[in-house]
Formats: sequence, structure tokens, C-alpha cells
Amino acid sequence: MTIHSNIFNQLKAYQLLKKLTQNPFDLTGSGSLTSERIQRLQCRTGNFRLLYATQRLDEDVLNGLQQLADETSAVEQFVMMKKGAVMNRINGYDSENRQVLHTACRDVFSDSPAEPSAARQALDELDKLKIFLDDLDQEKLRTPQGKPFTDMIQVGIGGSDLGPRALYHGLAVFQKEGRKVHFISNVDPDDAAGVLRGLDLSTTLVNVVSKSGTTLETLTNEKLVQAAYKKAGLDPSLFFVAVTGQGSPMDNPERYLRSFYMYDYIGGRYSATSMVGGVMLGFALGFDNFFEILKGANAIDLAVEEKDIRKNIPLLLALLGIWNHNFLGCETLAVLPYSQALIRFPAHLQQCDMESNGKSISRQGESLSYQSGPVIWGEPGTNGQHAFYQLIHQGTTVVPVEFIGFRSSQYQQDIEIKETSSQEKLIANLLAQSLALASGQKHENPNKRFLGNRPNSVLMAECLTPRSMGELLAIYEAKIVLQGFVWNINSFDQEGVQLGKLLANRLLDHFSGMRQDKEYDGSSQDEAGWAMLQAAGMVEGLKTKS
Repeated sequence: MTIHSNIFNQLKAYQLLKKLTQNPFDLTGSGSLTSERIQRLQCRTGNFRLLYATQRLDEDVLNGLQQLADETSAVEQFVMMKKGAVMNRINGYDSENRQVLHTACRDVFSDSPAEPSAARQALDELDKLKIFLDDLDQEKLRTPQGKPFTDMIQVGIGGSDLGPRALYHGLAVFQKEGRKVHFISNVDPDDAAGVLRGLDLSTTLVNVVSKSGTTLETLTNEKLVQAAYKKAGLDPSLFFVAVTGQGSPMDNPERYLRSFYMYDYIGGRYSATSMVGGVMLGFALGFDNFFEILKGANAIDLAVEEKDIRKNIPLLLALLGIWNHNFLGCETLAVLPYSQALIRFPAHLQQCDMESNGKSISRQGESLSYQSGPVIWGEPGTNGQHAFYQLIHQGTTVVPVEFIGFRSSQYQQDIEIKETSSQEKLIANLLAQSLALASGQKHENPNKRFLGNRPNSVLMAECLTPRSMGELLAIYEAKIVLQGFVWNINSFDQEGVQLGKLLANRLLDHFSGMRQDKEYDGSSQDEAGWAMLQAAGMVEGLKTKS
């Protein structure tokens, strides 16, 4: 199978949409946000509804965006990806050259999965996870002192931390009684020290997550945690489990209670529904709730095959983002969940989106002559309203917004003040912000004037549950992937992080050399790196300590 090789800004749809930017829909005009428009411009997929009447578009723009999706075969490419096409590649150049099959992790509910061998591997790991969790629940697997395990530390970084952590916080209300999870990701030793402080290690499992088994930050943190266990008189091999690649240095039963596998065809930032998230989420929420996450994600993976953008939320979100970014010139996107449980979800999207689509070459290795991914950021509402919304409303930069909200709260613990509940106040604030950004406010006092025409959408569901969490995760994964297909970039590698790692290792060689020899001067080998260490005050400081 060959991958699409469109040049985005040479497409017929691009030229059409470029003309339409000369007169985008005015959201501030009298009668612009009519009831008819608001009812008409909504899309349903799974348990979610997308309200997009507050975007700067009309039927001509929607038709142009549909043409863009069709002309780039975005949906067809998504189906190819699910079936095992090698999508992670740059034609004619050395690259990872891999399949992209994170969807196979949840394609386990069908008798005819899109890629049967990958789905079979996912089922095998789910079977292993079920046995592991049953052993914990039935206390067949206990501490050496015969106690049940109450806590788990997840040690990982990047995709081995952000996605799983976002899902854990999002579903904390479903946590099993007597279970709690902690996360160590930053190589900053204070991260590990802060987590370990006050934790009863004798009842705490440690889940170390690294596909290669060689990730420096993760291995360093693992050693720090192992040292804490040894200091407490505990054998780490009786408390540690691993999620890693089959055959990696971490695939070692002498060092870990259990090992679960992740595969090269699942990128880290798309791995939350693999064992990367599954082991921790299964421990915290139980196997059945993790299975519900998979069901929700799978439902979206299937729904993405709908080619009509008006009936496919991930595809529509992708194209609305392209309209705002490439045609209306908006450089950033704020994702603002009106749910405290989603406190870490924007951080996950920062990695998933910006690591995927922060690219400047096409899949043919040619420099792009158009913009790829935007800057992604966000925080939960309503807290953000008292922080950065001032800039969104009245700043000189137009920031499109994707609001996320739920009609019902998770805990169902609420109170009425002035005849309205807290959840009603939350949703009222969300919808009010959407309308205010779009319509603005005319005023003779310029300080009270709001220009409006700030494009935004509202993504709504009934309640944040394991099922809807899986749907929400897959909606954004698919949105990111579809945008990459339209832009003709590789959304599945991350060469951008490699250069910094290489230079960091060269600086670490200097630290090692200074520890071994007080007279060490490595400036001739790496003049810039040595000078940076000196400027940061690290050279004399280390020599003094040694």
C-alpha cells in the first residue's frame, strides 16, 4: 500500500477555501447566532455532541472542507492505517518505517478486526492483565509480609506518563476502594523524592514503563525507586512489574513480578489504551472499567470511517482546526475542559498533537510551504476564566477554543445556591464563554468593547465515565491523525526530541569525566557544551563536591 502524496496548498479545495477567507462568516452580525444556525451546526458521534455554530464558517466553507477531506482521502488513509499499512515513514529516507496500530489495542470486540494479528496480541496482553488483576483482587498475589497491595507507582515519561495519568485523574471517582496510584516521570530527583516521601513501600507495586527498556530518564528513576526499596529492607523484584517490548532488557522475570508487552507499531503518545495505561488503570479502576475505556475508544475508531464531515466529530474537528489555522491564520488552540477531572487532559493533548504534527517536512521529505500543527494549550474551567481568558477575549491574538463539557457531574454531590446547582453554573459558564467569544460586545467605552469573532466549538456528553473517557481520547487521537493526513506529514515519529538527547549525553560525559578526574577539561572535545556547563556554574561546583 502506498501513502498519499498530496501537496496541501496545491489542492483544488485549498484554492477554494483560500478564496472563502476573504469574507469569513461574521459571528458578531445582528442575527448571526440564530436558533436555526445553532441547531443545524451540530454533529453527533458516539455519546458526544459537537456544537460548532460559533465557528466562522457557512455552508460554502463546510462544503470546501468536505472537498478537502475527500481530495486528500483522509478517511481512506485512516482505514489503511487500521488495516496495517506502513504509515510511519518518510519515503526515500531512513525512518522508523512502521505500522501504526494503536487502534488494534481496542479492536478486540469484533470477530473480524481490521488487523487480526495485532488484535490477537492485544487480546493476549488483556488475558495476562486479567489474570494479574484477579490475583491481586483474590490476594493470591500479596506482599512478602502477606498484605494486599494498596498503591502503585507508575514510572515512565512522555507517552508512558501523560496519557495514562490524564485517564487516571479523569476517572478517579471510579477508583477501587483501597487503591491509589502515584506517578514519577521527571528525571528531576525531587519528583521521585516527593512521591516516595511518606509512602508505605511495603504495600506498593511499581510499574516501570519503557518500550525499549533503555529510556534514560525512566531507568534513572527506576534505580532511585529501587534504592528506596533496598533502604527499606525490601527486595525490588518482589514489588516491580514491567511494561516493555518483548525481548527488551526489561523483559526479565528475575527483576519483575510480571511483564506486559507493548509493540513497535504503537507510538508512545497513542499508547494509553495499550498495557502502558492498562496495567495501572486496571489496578486503580478494575479490569471491567478499563474494558469500558477500550469499548468507547473502539466505537470512535469505527465511527471515523464515516466520510461525511457533518456526521463525524473527529474529522470535523480536524477540518475546523485546519480552517482556523491554515486559512484564518490562528497559530494556537486552547482546549478548555469544564471538568476538574480532566485537569491533565490538555497536557496529554499537548504531547499527542504537538509531537505528532509539529513537523516541517512532508512524507516525501520535502520542506513544507504551509503551516502544520498549531500550539496546543489549556486548563480546566472555570479556573481559567480568572486567569488567561482576558487575552482570549480582548487580546490582539485570536485563539480558537475547543470547550469540553458534561451535563452531569461524576460524584453527583451538588447543592443549589440561588436556585441553581454547581453543575448548572459550570455549564452556564461554558456556554456563556462560547457565545461571548463569538458574538463579542459593542460599547462606547473601548475598554469594555469585545471584538468577538473568536472561533470556538463545544464538545458535550452526558457524564465523564470510562466509556466516554475512551471516546474522548479516541476523538482527539483521530483528529490529530486526520490532520496529519491532510497536511501530508508523518504524525507518528518524533525526531525532534533526539538532538537534545544526543547533546545531553555529551554533557553527561563531561560530568562523568569530572567525577573521575578533578583536572578534567573536556573543552577541546565539545567547546560549546563545556562553555555552557561553566556558564551555568556546574564545573567548579562539581569539582568542589568531588
